[in-house]
Amino acid sequence: MADPSTSITVPTDGVRAPERPPRSQWTVLASTSLAMFAVFLDTTILFVAFPSITASFSTVSPTTLSWVLNAYTIVFAALLIPAGRLADRVGRRRTFLTAVVIFTVASMLCGLAPAAGPLVAARVLQAIGAAALVPASLALVLQTFPRHKIPMAVAIWGAVGAVAGAAGPTVGAFVVEHLGWRWAFFINLPVGIVSFLLGRRVLPEGREAHPGRLPDPAGVVLLVVGLALAAYAIVETPTWGWASTRFVLCALAAVALVGIFVWRCARVPNPLLDLRLFEARNFRWANAATLVYATGFNAMFLGNVLFLTRVWHYSIMRAGLAIAIGPLIVACTAPFFGRLAGRIGQRRLLIPGGLVWASGGLVLLARMTTTPSYVTHYLPAIVLTALGVSLCLPQLSSAAVQGLPPDRFGSGAAVNQAVRNLGATLGVALVIALTSDLTPATALDGFRSVWWLLVASGVTVSLLSTRLRTPGVRAQPATVDAGAVDAGSVAGTAVVVEAGAGWRSKSLQS
Repeated sequence: MADPSTSITVPTDGVRAPERPPRSQWTVLASTSLAMFAVFLDTTILFVAFPSITASFSTVSPTTLSWVLNAYTIVFAALLIPAGRLADRVGRRRTFLTAVVIFTVASMLCGLAPAAGPLVAARVLQAIGAAALVPASLALVLQTFPRHKIPMAVAIWGAVGAVAGAAGPTVGAFVVEHLGWRWAFFINLPVGIVSFLLGRRVLPEGREAHPGRLPDPAGVVLLVVGLALAAYAIVETPTWGWASTRFVLCALAAVALVGIFVWRCARVPNPLLDLRLFEARNFRWANAATLVYATGFNAMFLGNVLFLTRVWHYSIMRAGLAIAIGPLIVACTAPFFGRLAGRIGQRRLLIPGGLVWASGGLVLLARMTTTPSYVTHYLPAIVLTALGVSLCLPQLSSAAVQGLPPDRFGSGAAVNQAVRNLGATLGVALVIALTSDLTPATALDGFRSVWWLLVASGVTVSLLSTRLRTPGVRAQPATVDAGAVDAGSVAGTAVVVEAGAGWRSKSLQS
């Protein structure tokens, strides 16, 4: 059999895609999805394991232990774009395999951590691995699948993440109860090893055709520090308050640093981020819609967890099972909608999808009470929101990168990931601000504010999606040199697992 990296095709619209046997396409998808499954599963398991971690380090303050969650969020958000650019430059396969090793070793170190300090340090290392793994993994998928199959491939990858999000709370409750919190990290080891060994055999390499100079190091520093400050300010709002001096100063400093970064990118010959990406109409509007959607989605996910445990007094295990139906619906329906998007374009799914998503919030507003009634009250809403996820989130991700210049697919996808992560962090902070001081008499009012946020985000996504352009019909491929292969990367519906990344320990323990 010929080397799969030596025979590729390029549609006449200029988007490169390898021409491979179907088996090669699916083994690449399986290898990359397996590693991402571990990342997403680990996050949701950790939410359940966190109270047990707190009990193990009882002499450490809750504020210090909250950095087990927050350090990961901040580092992940700050490194996504540099990591995506690095994958474009040095090779997506090399970056992915290295990231799998880093994430797996860091998981082992987390499980072995003798104290809170080493645990936080290992979580930072985990975030470094995850930030490199995310854009590189889906870049490999998109350089393997031809252009017309990209929406379907994205939807399937998102469905894998949705299953991880569904399994996390339930698996986490079982693991913590029977094996202890350290196994929330050890469970990643066999998955990481299998993903690495399989990846070495089946993954093709892909990088920039003409890499040029290394990205501007000053730009890397400006962006990393700016995004880290932004994430830090958001995750600390439950302690500081939105109007506090510390929050305002941190937010202003973050805006200033990101502004200087953009100014520098426009003037240096080797910018970290090519600002011409934003000249692509779909890239601009899809990222704007992604920010809104990620904010509302993560607010909904965390808000519903807190509502079920605080107001209906479900156990963590029961709440996990109650929520699991949503991601499982996504896992079943996302591939179908992905194939449909490949035929009719993402725009025609996103406009109604945002309204379906919003209707789930309207059902919650109309029917939810303090008296538990899962089948008649909660279940219809979660079915609607799950269908909204299948219609919207994979399509937003693929629309953001599908029309970009091939040499910048990885970088563009990393921007989309960073936007999504900031939206997730903001959504979590809003939920904590809206629900942290509720009493039994005011509990329903606080969560109704969260559900209104869900409605507003869905309607806004539909409005923003009207600005997207629907891709034309499938182009006929033409053969080119294998050295020019480039890749893309997109986010999937597994954003669900980042919903609690800034969840404070007091929220977890309530």
